[in-house]
Amino acid sequence: MSEHQPAGKKHRRRGWALGCAAWFAVLVVGGWIYVRTHPLVFNESLFSHAHCIGQAAMPLLGYASDHDGRFPTSTDGYGDALVLLLEDYGAPPYALTGPGYDSTVFARALTNRSSVPESECGRVYVQGLTTNADPDIAILFDKLPTPGGDHCHSLSRITASLCRDVLRVNGSTDVIREQQWPEFSRKQIELLVNEGVPRERAEALYAEKPKQR
Repeated sequence: MSEHQPAGKKHRRRGWALGCAAWFAVLVVGGWIYVRTHPLVFNESLFSHAHCIGQAAMPLLGYASDHDGRFPTSTDGYGDALVLLLEDYGAPPYALTGPGYDSTVFARALTNRSSVPESECGRVYVQGLTTNADPDIAILFDKLPTPGGDHCHSLSRITASLCRDVLRVNGSTDVIREQQWPEFSRKQIELLVNEGVPRERAEALYAEKPKQR
């Protein structure tokens, strides 16, 4: 009986090692699949405040101060209106676009004097407003809701609620949970209509769809 114990122990150790290796492989593959299927969790905001919307406030207000209270506009779309903030008003490209979008589209526009399509903007910018507009109006807001918004980092993003960052006309910022977004949008549309923005255009701004992830 004792002659077979070493072989039995070796067999059990081999089985234990194979079992651990199998579980490790399952965890690795499962983790890889989770990361690949949850791009909103594992995006550029995972480790840093990658799209600080607050840093767009001073450039916007600075531009308005130099243009009789009018915020930037462009007949070629709001992407090109935001480009006006880059060179003379020091807006960092990452502040003009939201989580899940590449800010290099603005850096490239500044270097090449190229246009920025609205579809490439990670944040919707509301043109035609002035500093005299209702201070509660959101002049810049995320297209894409992400876990915790751009302020939520590390593994806390896994369980965080979907949120969007918002910049108001008065320069204040807010984080709106996605479950509150329909009501927030409804109120914002009414505020814009009260400012003279055609209802159709106001509704279109809040109906914009983000890029497919």
